[in-house]
Amino acid sequence: MSLIDFLILLLIAGVCGAIGQSIAGFSRGGCLVSIAIGFIGALIGSRIAGALGLPEWLTVNIDGRPFPILWSIIGATLFTVVIGLLTRGRSDPL
Repeated sequence: MSLIDFLILLLIAGVCGAIGQSIAGFSRGGCLVSIAIGFIGALIGSRIAGALGLPEWLTVNIDGRPFPILWSIIGATLFTVVIGLLTRGRSDPL
């Protein structure tokens, strides 16, 4: 995977994570957190789609590897909701 392919993958994961956070209505962190949530959302969403026997819609091939955009957004939303529910009552130390 070239540097350009890796940067494109990070950009797509960041956008998917940011969309998932905005749908969930809970945002914690900045750009790097959105990228991480996008990747985690892709893993969660793909597992859910595989378990339910659903096809992968809206995939982008980056260097021959598919990245499921729709399932990444759905997984990021679910992951953000769970994180929001677990940390809702805690106050920030700052």
